[in-house]
Amino acid sequence: MRRIYLFLLSLGFWFGSVAVHGQHSLVVNDISADLRGRIDAAAEQVLEQTGVPSASVAVVQHGRIVYTHAYGKAKLEPPVAAEPAMRYSIGSISKQFTAAAILLLEQQGKLSIDDPVSKYIPDLTRANEVTIRMLLSHTAGYQDFWPEDYLMPPMKEPTTAQHILDVWAKKPLDFDPGTRWQYSNTNYVIAGLIVEKVSGMPLIRFLQDNVFKPLDMEAVWNSDAERLGDTDASGYIRYALGPLRPAPKEGKGWMFAAGELAMPAYDLAQWDISVMNRSLLAAKSYDEMFAPVKLKDGTDPHYGLGLFVRNGFGRTFYEHSGEVSGFVSENIVFPNDKTAIAVLTNQDAARAAGIIARGLAPIVLGVDREAPNDAERQALEIYVGLMQGKIDRALFTPNCNAYFSQQALDDFQSSLSPLGKPSAMRKTNEELRGGMTFRVFSVELPNGTQHLQVTTYTMPDGRLEQYLVIPGQ
Repeated sequence: MRRIYLFLLSLGFWFGSVAVHGQHSLVVNDISADLRGRIDAAAEQVLEQTGVPSASVAVVQHGRIVYTHAYGKAKLEPPVAAEPAMRYSIGSISKQFTAAAILLLEQQGKLSIDDPVSKYIPDLTRANEVTIRMLLSHTAGYQDFWPEDYLMPPMKEPTTAQHILDVWAKKPLDFDPGTRWQYSNTNYVIAGLIVEKVSGMPLIRFLQDNVFKPLDMEAVWNSDAERLGDTDASGYIRYALGPLRPAPKEGKGWMFAAGELAMPAYDLAQWDISVMNRSLLAAKSYDEMFAPVKLKDGTDPHYGLGLFVRNGFGRTFYEHSGEVSGFVSENIVFPNDKTAIAVLTNQDAARAAGIIARGLAPIVLGVDREAPNDAERQALEIYVGLMQGKIDRALFTPNCNAYFSQQALDDFQSSLSPLGKPSAMRKTNEELRGGMTFRVFSVELPNGTQHLQVTTYTMPDGRLEQYLVIPGQ
């Protein structure tokens, strides 16, 4: 019965979506020709370099949407040009909306984010020790049911939120609650079920009534209940450097509360405006959403409730990416500048969305490109040394020093030195894994024809457990 209801509800979203929905045109061009040219050139260059089929971009300045544009092909066979009205799956950016639903229920006095999970779902592992705040901040310890960047065979079949909890939320925790940060989709499945139990309605309907309608987000689609339609973007997958192929679709139920939403970039920008203006939730709720949740030892994982709280470009910003089969998204909000950048793309396991968003940030903000941080400087210095077949072994753990045998150093030198010295090393991802800090860097080479990545694992004492140079998109 619940699946049928969600399907009928999603049909309501579908028929309401056209190139102009409500009173809002999804095509906006209210910037100078110079700024438009710089944005277009940056986005088109990334698509050309990565081979990602398309990108849909929305830019907010001064608290309003000033530019939307789509680039490339939304569908390949037959070819269909991308358009701003088309919906793309936004993946884990959906988590912000589930977090907002919890905070709205807290405002209504129906729960507290510091309630134990056992109050609502008592049969989960150590549910009396895990709070809703821990779920939303990824500090609970429940194991992630989908950390992989590809779709496994079981996930092509329908499932239920209860099945996900039975398999992943009833096994031993990965760590004691509140002691570590570890991204987990399972946390948000639990949170979504709590919304449904407390509100007495499906999560998607609660969001429609309390978030999407008030914010005029009229084209939102529940892609967990039904795949996107013929007038939306199609998702693609690529095996190594092979051709783009249609991406398989997750079975119904797998994306519930953690990655179920799809929308045009315009609608995501509407949400961003509400975030920077603090216009939908109560002031206390926004304070809770934007405050990084500290671990028990005082460590700051730079994550609030459903979003990262980062520093860069000389200011604080909120950021989150998203990935489901066939789609990757990136969303950045600069609250004090009343500026935001939403980028949606239609190829999974690809970095184009993040590269475009980070590349557009200094252009839209009108600031110099972000200065290298310490990790970027160190990564670049090590790379330059490897071009000469040299490393400072004091920087590395015994395992990593063993990896850098003489044969390895010779191969690094012979393969990297002909490419020339990089102009920069840009960090594109950072997260905690296995008690270490994992980082990904993009290597900016002088000729621009070869694309490389550096991946590192850094121990708590600062030594490097890994430093790999690999071909990158």
